[in-house]
Amino acid sequence: MSDTNFLTLSDNEWRERLDPISYQVLRQAGTERPGTGRLLDEGREGTYACKACGTELFEAGTKFDAHCGWPSFYEAKDDAVTFIEDRTHGMVRTEVRCAACDSHLGHIFPDAPQTPTGNRYCMNSVSLTFIPADGGDAVEG
Repeated sequence: MSDTNFLTLSDNEWRERLDPISYQVLRQAGTERPGTGRLLDEGREGTYACKACGTELFEAGTKFDAHCGWPSFYEAKDDAVTFIEDRTHGMVRTEVRCAACDSHLGHIFPDAPQTPTGNRYCMNSVSLTFIPADGGDAVEG
């Protein structure tokens, strides 16, 4: 991660930094279509980082197939994310945001009893960058 204070970037600076779909999801709390994300089937060891600022968010070992159409994790790295009550679309949900740049990542649901935490962090693939443990090239969602 650079020394940039991401919380002070203007809307225009975010638009220059991100491609249109990433901007719509990360900065306008949009959602990519289920089953379309490049990182949905990623199975290698590594780390998932915020596509907007590079903050490490999830270890690959916490990823699981929730059969929901989006990459799912049962645990975030310590202090990497924040939570906000989301009452859009006639529902009450918990939105997950990057703690470093306040970008929208997805939502968390307490509906994964098969995991150690019982939680499902349902993340937009386009909000993440996968960094392989073997030092290979990063893959943007």
